[in-house]
Amino acid sequence: MESIPTTPQLLKAVTLTHVRYQRGDSLGHFLAWVSLIPVFISLGGFVTHFLFRREIQGLCFALGLIFSQFLNELIKSSVQQSRPETCAALEMCDSHGWPSSHSQYMFFFSAYFSLLCLSGTGDGAPSRRSRFFIALFPWPTAILTLYSRVYLGYHTVAQVFAGATLGLFLGVLWFWIVNNLLVDYFPFIEESAIGRFLYIKDTSHIPNVLKFEYDSARAARKKLATD
Repeated sequence: MESIPTTPQLLKAVTLTHVRYQRGDSLGHFLAWVSLIPVFISLGGFVTHFLFRREIQGLCFALGLIFSQFLNELIKSSVQQSRPETCAALEMCDSHGWPSSHSQYMFFFSAYFSLLCLSGTGDGAPSRRSRFFIALFPWPTAILTLYSRVYLGYHTVAQVFAGATLGLFLGVLWFWIVNNLLVDYFPFIEESAIGRFLYIKDTSHIPNVLKFEYDSARAARKKLATD
């Protein structure tokens, strides 16, 4: 008795690091890595920050990015705008494209990071000029990420600009909320049971954190040597 052929199940890739480019395209290869910058920031930057720094300001930064991405998915599922025709080759036609989540992520991150530097909140930069140059640091990668999503065929120009605009707005808004409203609750979080258990701290009131930690480390070593 002949067996009835079964239809193979369709498989779907995890899109977190699944970025495609045309074989032999060196620029596309470079931009594919650029598209992964949000992943590097999330897993490498914020996870490392929490493990080694435990700063409330950094935790608020990360929570803002999570909320921004959640809002992005909510808008995408509501608007349901298709990706460009190139989505077929990228196996991305089953997801929506407006607004671009990569662009939104990078412009939120860049806006919040820049405002954090320019405000001088607990930084170690010795001058306004230094803070200004540090504040410019994420913007080239944000613009490259925006360009990469169009070049690689994942989004249209309108979709990446929509994501960038929304990310910029949310980044500025969240920075204002954190540093004008939520900052009053930082001492409470720091002194709470979970704050003390996880060593969560706030150093935003310290003018130069690098110098403070350097001086504290030296003082602790000298005290240890004299005991």
